[in-house]
Amino acid sequence: MEAVSQPPAPVRTPLVRRSDARVIAGVCEGIAQHLGVPALAVRAVFVVLTPFGGTGILAYAALWAFVPLQRTDSADRVEGQRRDRGQSVALLVVALGVVLLLAQFDVAGGTDVIVPLLIAGAGVALIWRRMDERRTPAGNRGWLLLFGGATLVLAGLIGFLVLAGQLGPARQAIVAILVIVVVLVLVTAPWWWRLATELTAERRERIRTQERAEVAAHLHDSVLQTLALIQRHVDSPREVARLARGQERELRSWLYGRQPDPAVRFAAAIQAAAAEVEDSYAVVIEAVVVGDCELDIDAAAVVQAAREALINAARHAGVEEVSLYAEVEPSRIAVYVRDRGVGFDPAAVPEDRHGLRGSIEGRMRRHGGTASVRSGAGSGTEVELTIDRSAA
Repeated sequence: MEAVSQPPAPVRTPLVRRSDARVIAGVCEGIAQHLGVPALAVRAVFVVLTPFGGTGILAYAALWAFVPLQRTDSADRVEGQRRDRGQSVALLVVALGVVLLLAQFDVAGGTDVIVPLLIAGAGVALIWRRMDERRTPAGNRGWLLLFGGATLVLAGLIGFLVLAGQLGPARQAIVAILVIVVVLVLVTAPWWWRLATELTAERRERIRTQERAEVAAHLHDSVLQTLALIQRHVDSPREVARLARGQERELRSWLYGRQPDPAVRFAAAIQAAAAEVEDSYAVVIEAVVVGDCELDIDAAAVVQAAREALINAARHAGVEEVSLYAEVEPSRIAVYVRDRGVGFDPAAVPEDRHGLRGSIEGRMRRHGGTASVRSGAGSGTEVELTIDRSAA
């Protein structure tokens, strides 16, 4: 006879404060979702308990302080600071309720110890706020909270002992405890020192291991792959040179840190354009850039014109190497593209040739700059691009 399978038990919603349907802090809505009861019934229970010594208010404040808030979207993160203040207020309310309860039953000195205990409670709230990793303030503010909380706790405890008439016996007990602690520290100091040294050495070794693994992974993904490609193209010196130059650029960038964004800086943009042409046309481009500036619309036009000049040299000069020199001066930007190739007669270039007439000379002219082409048969070509930085 086959056993009848039982339906799985329903999964209970975790107890969290609901921010999407809250009236004050979302406590009642969270309890209702957790227990599967109407939120109105939960609110009614808190209201009924309130006349009995404020039990409803105290319980609500305790749940507000200790039940986490459900994070639903980015709006909850924006309101994080306000929630922290609300939970701090809830902690103070809980502390006040406990103190009033002690005072009502004449425990530990009655009403005389209310203020010292409240001060100590405020200090505990600050320390909890500091030690909560999700809300730990960055920088010195976190340590100020920790120091301030410890100071309040110490002041509250001293005030409590004074008002309760227990400062003398407490002083003797504290002295005895300090003596015992000092003896224990002196006896166990070598062990603590060895433990700290071993932990430090272990941490350093772990960092070294991670760094070696990172270097090995990067070399495998870049240098070793490039060497494998070079072996396949050993009969093509230009392709080997292109691969080696590309790997050199990538390796330098990795070794010496992140390079500036080509989208915002002129030097990075023109170097990226040179690298693109070098990879696409298998030529070596010796790029030298002196100075830098923001890549505005006119500086970007210089980069585009220089890229077109590099492409023309790579396609038509018949050389394996092209030089690029760019200089950013206080008053202007100047770029020179040179090759020692076959050369040509600039005057013989038709007006409808878009590469030289439109992409270089026309582009520079539209942005207030100039483009000068000097070339001759067998003497190579030099393209000079200049633009006034008052316009750029």
